[in-house]
Amino acid sequence: MKGKETRTRLDRETVLATAADLVKQHGPAALTMRKLAAELGTAVTSIYWHVGNRESLLDALVERTVADLGEIRPTGRTPARRAASVARALRRQLRAHPHLVAMVHERGLTDRMFLPAQQALAHEMYAAGLRGARAADAVRAVQVHVVGHVLVERNRERAPVQRPGEHQLWEARTAGQDPALARALARPLDAERLFTLSVRALVTGLLGAAGEVAAGLGDEVAAGGADEATGTDENATASGPGN
Repeated sequence: MKGKETRTRLDRETVLATAADLVKQHGPAALTMRKLAAELGTAVTSIYWHVGNRESLLDALVERTVADLGEIRPTGRTPARRAASVARALRRQLRAHPHLVAMVHERGLTDRMFLPAQQALAHEMYAAGLRGARAADAVRAVQVHVVGHVLVERNRERAPVQRPGEHQLWEARTAGQDPALARALARPLDAERLFTLSVRALVTGLLGAAGEVAAGLGDEVAAGGADEATGTDENATASGPGN
């Protein structure tokens, strides 16, 4: 009787949302039907009734993830700033959902998941006057830059404590007699600032003057970016690794 009562309270979306939480926290290997049933407080047979077997569950979860992470709403007054906002959204999603993104990748839907981000970037390249192969190169350059940056961030986070560390390695002699450079490189890496600096330099270089007509770009980068500080693009969403 308890199982039947539980079943009436379940629906497919609840099952998928709970499964997504398990994958997000512990990875795809932790998603077993028994574990999922325990999280939902129901019987395994009830899970089968709503989503089928584990393979069907994974397929449905991948489709759900692709849909949830797909939408992008660029922000900014110029094509360059809007393209940079897409890159920031993409980085956030890669970092926030690594297990879900990996699961989508493993099941062969990476390119489909990346399509909304590419479409948003392509729109901004067109607005800046880029066409054809040049526009395609620009779209892919931004995408690959974001993915590469995130991979480096993750590797640094997972790496063992370095001995000696950067603060011990850098001195005036190491930096070619530039004490200010040595002091800067000895400080901890500011990943947020570095990403802002690098993606805006890349986008500005790809689009040229047509993509960034507003003044003050250099000042914004030095300050960490006005958009990041004000959170004007927090509603933008995107997805994981690809191309």
